[in-house]
Amino acid sequence: MTGARRPARTGTVHRVSTEDPRPLRIGHDEREAAVRALGDHFARGRLDPSEFEERVAQAYAARTRTELDALFGDLPSPPTPAAPPYHPAPVHQPGAADPAAPFGCEPVSGRPYSDKSKVAAGVLQLCFGWAGVGRFYTGHVGLGIAQLIVTLITLGIGGIWGFIDGIVLLAGRPTDPQGRPLRS
Repeated sequence: MTGARRPARTGTVHRVSTEDPRPLRIGHDEREAAVRALGDHFARGRLDPSEFEERVAQAYAARTRTELDALFGDLPSPPTPAAPPYHPAPVHQPGAADPAAPFGCEPVSGRPYSDKSKVAAGVLQLCFGWAGVGRFYTGHVGLGIAQLIVTLITLGIGGIWGFIDGIVLLAGRPTDPQGRPLRS
């Protein structure tokens, strides 16, 4: 080599775990986590009320990780949470019938289709929208009643709402009350 020297690394030893000699500063989140942990120990009867209050005050006043760790020196470490059980997703074979989706599934979202027809709902709504019949058919009873009441109160002018709703049913992606898309 031509004499180029690497600068010496200070304070870091690679691949060896050593404690940092500098006290690490903590923030609000670490203090809140410590108070929650103290609350858990208090709830399990490991701290009496006065000792709990004293340690909470010390946790909020702590500035470094070392000061927080000192609050837990005589308390057991929390148990590590168990991993949730593994349940593999069911494998769906293309072309196989799915009992949860007797009318098939929507290709975009994968949700099962409703037993109601989009065309039937739209035509009913276009013809009898003033009475909310299309919405009664899809299972949206509240909306159907609202359309009927608005039509009656406005002496028929509110029927426009039902007609426009029929167009929306035919042109849009309507769903039934369970959120399943209507069949085409």
